[in-house]
Amino acid sequence: MHKTKERSPEEYEKLIHRLNRLEGQIRGIRGMVEKNAYCTDILTQVAAANAALHAFSRELLSNHIKTCVVSDIRNGDDSVVDDLIATIDKMMLK
Repeated sequence: MHKTKERSPEEYEKLIHRLNRLEGQIRGIRGMVEKNAYCTDILTQVAAANAALHAFSRELLSNHIKTCVVSDIRNGDDSVVDDLIATIDKMMLK
């Protein structure tokens, strides 16, 4: 079964804004490589992009818990907890 989620306009805009910034950061890193920028300068930008991606993930996970998970639990579907744990496990660095 393929699930979908209706997002509020505010949630949608916030997530898209974060993704647009991330996309710009990645293009910037590519430009630095193409221009033979110094390694540590590139790595600094990579660290910033990683932080931005983690912030996006936290935002999305928070929204997921507050909406989808809570709704499913209220409707009697406790299996969503196992799905959430599996998702968090995938997100964690090993």
